[in-house]
Amino acid sequence: MSAATAPRVVLVGGHESDGGTDLVPLEHVVPRSTIVPAGRRLHDVVGAALDAGDTVVVVPMTFGRDPAMVADAARTLRWLATTRRGALALAAPFGVPDHLIARLRGVARAVIDRDPGAAIVVAARASNPFDDAELRRIAHLVAVHGAGAEVLAATVATDAELADAVGRLRRLGFPRVVVVPAGFARTFDVERASPAFAGTTFHGALLGAASVARIVAERVAAAVHDLDHGWDGIDDGLAADHAHGYAHSHPHDHADGHVHGAPHPHPHDQPVAARP
Repeated sequence: MSAATAPRVVLVGGHESDGGTDLVPLEHVVPRSTIVPAGRRLHDVVGAALDAGDTVVVVPMTFGRDPAMVADAARTLRWLATTRRGALALAAPFGVPDHLIARLRGVARAVIDRDPGAAIVVAARASNPFDDAELRRIAHLVAVHGAGAEVLAATVATDAELADAVGRLRRLGFPRVVVVPAGFARTFDVERASPAFAGTTFHGALLGAASVARIVAERVAAAVHDLDHGWDGIDDGLAADHAHGYAHSHPHDHADGHVHGAPHPHPHDQPVAARP
């Protein structure tokens, strides 16, 4: 690839961005970018760009809570990568859970500095039980290391359900609540004048568009560097959800010729990170 030619950037969204809807403003700040959900739309956009002669870098837009989306994207790209060798790369995911924890801890400290009596709702769109459980783990770590803030995780099917989480904190004695998105949401679609949200503040986006664009640029640059050295990142993506979900077993052969099917955990339990 010529160094003078910028790649086509495809940002894949999952439940952390409401299927990519929350990422739309990035098309104005990430050069040559397109926002898509995983699946057929990803296949069509990447295929068209490859047919046009572009080099394509796909960036999974997740803070690490949607490994299935990363793996789905990799499966979509696996065949497409064979149609133009060296022209398609799957970048490392936008972030990992530690990044989200660090950002939320900073928000918690700022909230407590301003209002020591406030509590925090870390809110996200409901998904599958495993990704929702990960949000609860993250919220717990933020609470433990977040300047003493009370932190409640809320996974909701609709933003209106945030009223239930706010009401729960009120019943615990917290009259003031700050709702913080645990993903790429910029706002929440609720009736803020409703009595259910009295005393509630909505934090806004965890990261501004310029900050998100900077991180995306870093992921793209690393992916292009790796692609120039023969590594497209797709194999890493295929393994992204390998240990995600219930522990499972499969038969494995031993030297004595017997096949044993005892369940055992898999070692690939670290999130995919940016390659050096």
